[in-house]
Amino acid sequence: MIENFNEWWETLDGLLKTLYCIAFPSTMLLIIQTLLSLFGMHDGGMGHDFSDTSGLDLDISADVPDAGSHDLDIHHSIDGGDPGDFASMHLFTLQTVVTFLTVFSWSSIVLVGSDVPAAISLLIGAVLGVATMVMVAKIVQLSMRLTENGTVNLKNAIGETATVYVPCPPKNKGMGKVTITLQGQLMELGAFNSGDEMLATGTQVTVTDVRGDDVIVEKEQ
Repeated sequence: MIENFNEWWETLDGLLKTLYCIAFPSTMLLIIQTLLSLFGMHDGGMGHDFSDTSGLDLDISADVPDAGSHDLDIHHSIDGGDPGDFASMHLFTLQTVVTFLTVFSWSSIVLVGSDVPAAISLLIGAVLGVATMVMVAKIVQLSMRLTENGTVNLKNAIGETATVYVPCPPKNKGMGKVTITLQGQLMELGAFNSGDEMLATGTQVTVTDVRGDDVIVEKEQ
């Protein structure tokens, strides 16, 4: 089998050998990336996304929260609510580059093997590779947007009306619970009373601030 491979390899010209050297490893990387994605291990278990390459993104449009603010809110930076957050695609990532190399190399190999002139084969292969690369980047962009849009951002609760579910003790006396409809979802949240009187079950309150996964409320005027 090895002898047959060696004989086949020797029949190839320099261009085809180069293209195959690109095609085989890039295809293997693409298969590995796909398998990692399917089995939920795309981030490598360490919070690092192997589909991305630091410093190669076309643009970074996510807002960076003010380091001096009292409460650092990750969801605020890219909660999907601002169209500008996803105005640009992350075009140059490991995932898109591997896709480009795979499509470019195999397309060129097929065209060269069909006796298409080498220059035209490489040009068509490059065009197909770039088109696929952009398509993959767009798919990733849309999937990120859908994921972020489905993430509840508690900051959106500020100013909204909630109903006391478990009585909220006076200020600094403990925590109660409220129910609130947020981003189309009925939620039950821990609530701290900012006033000096007990808030009984059924009392209408206004959310004034967020503390971690809980909210701070006051009785509606």
